[in-house]
Amino acid sequence: MAPVPPGIRLALSFDRDQWYRALTFILTFLLYTSFHLSRKPISIVKSELHKNCSSISDVVAAGRQQASLTAPGTEADCSWKPFDKANYKQLLGAMDYSFLCAYAVGMYLSGIIGERLPIRLYLTVGMLASGLFTCLFGLGYIYSIHSLGFYVFVQVANGLVQTTGWPSVVTCIGNWFGKGRRGLIMGLWNSHTSVGNILGSLIAGYFVSSNWGLSFIVPGLIIAGMGVVCFLFLVEHPNDLQAVYAQNSPPGISVPTKRWNEVNGHTEVYLQYKDNKNQAYCYYSSNVQNRKSHDTELLLPKDAVCVPVQPVVVVKSESELSAISFMGALRIPGVIEFSLCLLFAKLVSYTFLFWLPLYITKAAHLDAKKAGDLSTLFDVGGIVGGVLAGVISDKLGKRATTCAVMLLLAAPTLYGFSMISELGMGPTIGMLLVCGGLVNGPYALITTAVSADLGTHKSLKGNARALSTVTAIIDGTGSVGAALGPLLAGLLSARGWDQVFYMLMTADFLALLLLLRLVTKELVSSKSHPISSVELKEH
Repeated sequence: MAPVPPGIRLALSFDRDQWYRALTFILTFLLYTSFHLSRKPISIVKSELHKNCSSISDVVAAGRQQASLTAPGTEADCSWKPFDKANYKQLLGAMDYSFLCAYAVGMYLSGIIGERLPIRLYLTVGMLASGLFTCLFGLGYIYSIHSLGFYVFVQVANGLVQTTGWPSVVTCIGNWFGKGRRGLIMGLWNSHTSVGNILGSLIAGYFVSSNWGLSFIVPGLIIAGMGVVCFLFLVEHPNDLQAVYAQNSPPGISVPTKRWNEVNGHTEVYLQYKDNKNQAYCYYSSNVQNRKSHDTELLLPKDAVCVPVQPVVVVKSESELSAISFMGALRIPGVIEFSLCLLFAKLVSYTFLFWLPLYITKAAHLDAKKAGDLSTLFDVGGIVGGVLAGVISDKLGKRATTCAVMLLLAAPTLYGFSMISELGMGPTIGMLLVCGGLVNGPYALITTAVSADLGTHKSLKGNARALSTVTAIIDGTGSVGAALGPLLAGLLSARGWDQVFYMLMTADFLALLLLLRLVTKELVSSKSHPISSVELKEH
């Protein structure tokens, strides 16, 4: 008999639950990557909507005929109307604001709606609609649409439908992964934000100089396609597989059906074994604090007691808890502080997301494609920063302190970037990587591990339905800052880019101040009695 290949042995070493966890991790990663991929093109196309026309007009005067001047999007001043006027920065900022303001308002409603609808269907509809509106923006180039109202409407509609994404994917990943190593797992998982930004920059940059409409149409088709994948494969919760297991089990074969619930640090797993002769009801109980990892406790249950029961058995299910109210979510310790902190942290991050390519174009005198490619280094740094923030916070058990230290380092780094970015390519690349890590680290940690911790806080007594609402409140508040940042950048950049960087540094300091009470609580708590990193401390 031939030996079994090593790869097959490795695959067989994982059970069905672990494979489904891996599928959920990868699928939700790709789904939200497509969301950010579809948001990035506007920042790349900005420099094409309003060009530096002095050199281009010389070329036109030297060799081009009048017929070429009337080609779509090529006016005498070489910019795309209505962004050809002196107030183009304000108009571009208004487009950003319209998207982000709609996103912020819609996010508060999205979490509440998402808890009451099947997440798979809710997310699928949102992704298909987002693909439609992203493509519509690109069709403005194809059909030579020069109405500001059209582009603002598309941005508002896209902002509303994109709110379906974040609460849905965080709820799914929170359902499948416990608190053990949550910072590391979600730090790796949250790199989808930066990966999406990088891919969006590269795709949009490839088409921007020749046909900027395709910079939107191609990402729009990608997110719509991923919506179809979501509909076909996304499993919202492990318990959703119960019916599938029961239906596919052959007669006479004992197949376990699992349900699990976590309350106050204890995990209970209920299994019902069915065959033609008898049934058994098994109860497993384990304490998270005495285990190395919550992620393995469902696969390696400890103390088990199996009791024979009558042929008709009702498996104990989770308590049918109602969805949490908006005010109830706000009363969870730490939600308000982290939400307001995220407002300022996301203000900084989204200002870079929407304005960094244009700033590089002006400061380094690069064309739109090169500036877009260079801006991806900020997102590369963001991937590293998000993972480091998760690992450090897991190790120390101090989410707020980790965020505060990174925010403290980010402010002077932003000032250094504003000074160094005009000195050459080498220093600019280095500062982009450092700024990306320090700016996106706290943002990534709060929107993932912190949100999941608060959404499963012990004060909720096991009500898993609160996760979507808590996530939406935190990210919705952060999205208010995301809307204000690009708008303020558009207004302040008219006075000079220095004013924009002063605004960003001020926002970082304000985010730091909002966390001081939680940092103090964490430091005092660690001195009085050490707490495991898998617990979220009650602030």
